[in-house]
Amino acid sequence: MSTQKTFRHGQILRLISDRQIANQEELRRNLAAQKLRVTQATLSRDLQELRLIKTQGGYKTASVLPEESAPLPPLARALGEFLLDIRPAENLLVLKTPPSGAQPLAAAMDGAKFAEIAGTIAGDDTVLIITPSKKARESLQKKIEALVK
Repeated sequence: MSTQKTFRHGQILRLISDRQIANQEELRRNLAAQKLRVTQATLSRDLQELRLIKTQGGYKTASVLPEESAPLPPLARALGEFLLDIRPAENLLVLKTPPSGAQPLAAAMDGAKFAEIAGTIAGDDTVLIITPSKKARESLQKKIEALVK
């Protein structure tokens, strides 16, 4: 992430925590007052990347929104959002996703730090998981399937 983008993200988070921001235009004006000029498209992407959600009380981070139940761990959330199919092949596990879903799913798999995973490779709609053995792949597959249920 570029230094400019990191700084802009920090300013956006500071603004929404300091005051109620009703819409993107108001946020854009507040950023402009700080000499940060952004387009609506850039601001929209920033809001998505920061997981900010518009509520009646202004923008909030997804982590501070009231939840009906405990939040899912990142891997369970990513599997629920992106996983379409699991295809085993010897010591390999192929995870199919919608277009652009492979990168976030692979990052979540890596973040889970499963001992069975030797490595992951992500394309646009496919994650390839390499395990050291067929037995390790079977164990990992069971864990993934349990998280999806």
